[in-house]
Amino acid sequence: MATSYVALLSGGLDSTVAAFAARKQGKVGIALVFDYGQHAAKQEMDAAKKIAKRLRAECRVIPLPFLEKVTKTALVMNDKVIPQIKMAKLDDRTETEKSAQDVWVPNRNGLFLNIAACVAEGEGFSEIIVGFNAEEAATFPDNSANFVDRADRFFELSTMGKIRVSAPTLGLNKTQIVKLGMELDVPFDEIYSCYRGKKRPCGNCESCLRSMRAYQNAGIWPQLQDRFGS
Repeated sequence: MATSYVALLSGGLDSTVAAFAARKQGKVGIALVFDYGQHAAKQEMDAAKKIAKRLRAECRVIPLPFLEKVTKTALVMNDKVIPQIKMAKLDDRTETEKSAQDVWVPNRNGLFLNIAACVAEGEGFSEIIVGFNAEEAATFPDNSANFVDRADRFFELSTMGKIRVSAPTLGLNKTQIVKLGMELDVPFDEIYSCYRGKKRPCGNCESCLRSMRAYQNAGIWPQLQDRFGS
């Protein structure tokens, strides 16, 4: 029997490639996208809906207004500046740790996974697909293999169906993720990976820079560069 999945889908690079990778193994039945008041909420939802349609998955928007109220992140607050670093500094741990602090949302991935586990168990799905990756795991521990392992152990007790977390991009850097996406015919022109929430990705925030570097390294930047720049 084929595995059935609930995907956490932000409309960004990692979650999109992860969902397409999962589709090779089974059916992505539901895609969840979360609105917690982030600047990019509308663009993320629009992208996620397009990608879910390609996956033939039902896209559900989950509003989390309480999370907006408890977080002080620059992803939500208008009086805080979205951090910017140079592309040459993307592997500088000091720079990226400071950037991570500025965009940290309290227990975001933990909350998202728990909501997805409720949906998965309640509607008969066996696994949750996430787009965790090696680059962000360096500064965000909730993107790591250790986090996935502990989530699985937690769900062994909190779900009767013993829901599991699957991370097809775990351990891959962004360039490797793009190359995997190329093999899977991912629609990169429909992806939105930007902190700012403008109509087009800004090309300056860390999320944009990591995607741009990966596209350049994978050799597909010329086809995508016109999408960047507000």
